[in-house]
Amino acid sequence: MLINFLSNVFEGESLNVDLHMHSTASDGRLSPAQLVELCQQRQLRSIALTDHDTMDGVEEAQRRGGELGVQVLPATELSSQWRGINIHVVGLLPSGNQSPLSDGLERQAKAREQRSAVIAERLEKRGLSDALLRARKAAGGDRPLGRPDFARALVDAGMVADMKTAFARYLGNGKPGDVKAMWPYLSEVVDWIVCAGGVAVLAHPLHYGLTRRKRGQLLDDFCEAGGQAAELVSGFQNPDMTRDLARQLHDRELYGSVGSDFHFPGGHLAPGSMSPVPCTAVPPVWTHPRLQAFFGQAA
Repeated sequence: MLINFLSNVFEGESLNVDLHMHSTASDGRLSPAQLVELCQQRQLRSIALTDHDTMDGVEEAQRRGGELGVQVLPATELSSQWRGINIHVVGLLPSGNQSPLSDGLERQAKAREQRSAVIAERLEKRGLSDALLRARKAAGGDRPLGRPDFARALVDAGMVADMKTAFARYLGNGKPGDVKAMWPYLSEVVDWIVCAGGVAVLAHPLHYGLTRRKRGQLLDDFCEAGGQAAELVSGFQNPDMTRDLARQLHDRELYGSVGSDFHFPGGHLAPGSMSPVPCTAVPPVWTHPRLQAFFGQAA
C-alpha cells in the first residue's frame, strides 16, 4: 500500500524533520546552538545533528533545542570504506554515545589526523604549500580536519575558484586528496551503531556515482552488515532516481530517511530543504522500533 512518507504517523500532521546536518563540531559553519536556532526559525520540530565522526556538538544542540522546542536526536555520520569507495553511514542514536561506538569515535578521530597528514602531503606535491596549516586556518578551530577544510584552503590560496572545483580537481573520489585507507570497513561502523542501540542509515546513496547494479550491491552488503535504513532523499536529487531508489529500498525492506546535508548558510541547501519525497511503501525511519519513542515525543 502506498503511504505519504512525510505524514506524521502519530498525529496525522506534517512531521517537520531533517535527519542530516552539520555544525562547527565537524565541517559546518554554524555552531550547534546556532544551527538549532536556524532550524527553529524554519519550523523544524525534530532534527539530527550528524557531524562527521564525532558527537561533540550534540549536548550543546540538545540544550538549545530544549529552550526552543526543537527535539535533537543524538547522531553522527561515520566514514567507512566499501570496495575502495568512501561510504558514509549515519547513526541515529536515541541512547546516545554508547560502547562500542564511543571507542569507534576515538579511533575515527585518530584516523582523521593520519588522513589529514596524508592529504596535506599529497596537496603540497601539487603546489599547495603549508597545506596542513592552511587547512587548519580554514577550519577556524582545533577540531579534526575534513576534505572541505582542504578545499577552502585551495580556494584561499587561489589554486581553484570555488569548493566545487577543489573537489573536482583535487579532493573528490579518485583524486589525489581522496584518502580512504584510514577508514574502517562498512560492516564495522554499522556494527558500532547497531550495538549502541541505534539505527544505521546509509547516507546519500545516490551521491557515490554508482550504477544501479553496484548501488544494489552496496545496499545488499549494508543490509547483511545489519544496516536498517537509507536516505531516500538527501538534499535535491532527480525525482526519477528517487523513485528508483525507493524501489531498491522496498525490495530490501529498508526504512527510508530524509535530510538536507546542510553545512552553511547562503548555499542552495537550508535546514529542511530537500526534494519532494514520492509516495512509496518504504516506511519512514521514524517508525523504526528503536526511534518510535523519540519521535512520539514530537507528536
